[in-house]
Amino acid sequence: METYATALSYAIPGFVLLIIIEYIVSRWKGQEVNNSMDTIASLSSGMTNTLKDLIGLAIVIVSYGWMVEHLAITTITSTVWLYITAFILIDFASYWSHRWNHELNIMWNRHIVHHSSEEFNLSCALRQSISGIVGVYFFLSIPMALLGIPTHVIAIIGPLHLFAQFWYHTRLIDRMGFLENIIVTPSHHRVHHAINPEYIDKNYAAIFIVWDKLFGTFQEEQKNVPPVYGVKKAVQTWNPFLINYQHLWQLIKDAWHAQNMWDKVRIWFMPTGWRPSDVAKSFPIAVIDNVYEQKKYAPPASPNLKAWSWFQLIFNNALIYYALIHIASFSYFNLLMYALFIGLSIFAYTSLMDRHPIAVATEIAKAALGISLIYRLEGWFDIDDYISGATIIMIVYILISLIASYYFTYIERRKESISI
Repeated sequence: METYATALSYAIPGFVLLIIIEYIVSRWKGQEVNNSMDTIASLSSGMTNTLKDLIGLAIVIVSYGWMVEHLAITTITSTVWLYITAFILIDFASYWSHRWNHELNIMWNRHIVHHSSEEFNLSCALRQSISGIVGVYFFLSIPMALLGIPTHVIAIIGPLHLFAQFWYHTRLIDRMGFLENIIVTPSHHRVHHAINPEYIDKNYAAIFIVWDKLFGTFQEEQKNVPPVYGVKKAVQTWNPFLINYQHLWQLIKDAWHAQNMWDKVRIWFMPTGWRPSDVAKSFPIAVIDNVYEQKKYAPPASPNLKAWSWFQLIFNNALIYYALIHIASFSYFNLLMYALFIGLSIFAYTSLMDRHPIAVATEIAKAALGISLIYRLEGWFDIDDYISGATIIMIVYILISLIASYYFTYIERRKESISI
């Protein structure tokens, strides 16, 4: 975990720099690709995924180390070909896990958050899941285990393979010549994120587009069909926690309401979006039929609320970065409490962006937890050893955050309603 945290501590500044560059270039080209609140929601989703990884919130059914030890029939000498082979096999496994996430009802919940943005830019690449807690695709690693690819090689190549999928989430790069036939490009991935009938559920590959061409899921971007982004059943929230479990909650409700016992069972394994006919009739849900009439989610947001939301994003990201750098000094319980505090904070300010009153209740819980942690630890996780007076800053932040949440939820909204 410490190795992964170190990798993230280097990767995050790189991601942020590229997002800033994309924004500057988009303004220069006069091509708007960012919505302020959507970008905050995307980056906040990335933060929740980082928290999940930091506390090791994952259930591994069969570990890769166990498979190598018991299944390996050969051993590859540690050369550059070992790493190339591992990268290709990881990419092959990624294609199938990604495809099944799209095609099976129960698996879509693991991936919906990544497609939930109605924009397409580098920040939405960071919309990563916290709901895929159980490692169900372990069997896709069997080919690597049979070849005896060491665990430490997978530990190195895995994050690199993931980070390499960041750059092509952009509208600013057009076709890339001969590379279109080899690797996944922005054009390919725009198709993948689109909900147009011509594009939906295509281009699953992570790095090598050849998998889609080989298995019949490739679709080229058409100049006369501009991609429309999002999901067919719009999530209608900025809160990444709610987005992560919306689809699962819908499946639970549909299974409960289904009259036929067989429908209660098979709904989980049917193609994504399938619902029992009696449930679909009695409990209809809104889906986008004509993608060109899509109305993007946009609850009212004053300039002050936008500025406050940006501050919350930056401040909480700094808190996560502190944990990444000093993770070795955290006990697991303290790390868990630290992650819970930031999780409550993200839930609170994204709910505030939704203009939902639960933001205030969450801020109260966050304040209670934060003050109790400071009291118990006699400071904020030894931060004063590195930044003088940082605990005082944390106390002030906690109090201002609570006051601001109340202000935007009740006072500003009241002023808005009076002005209307």
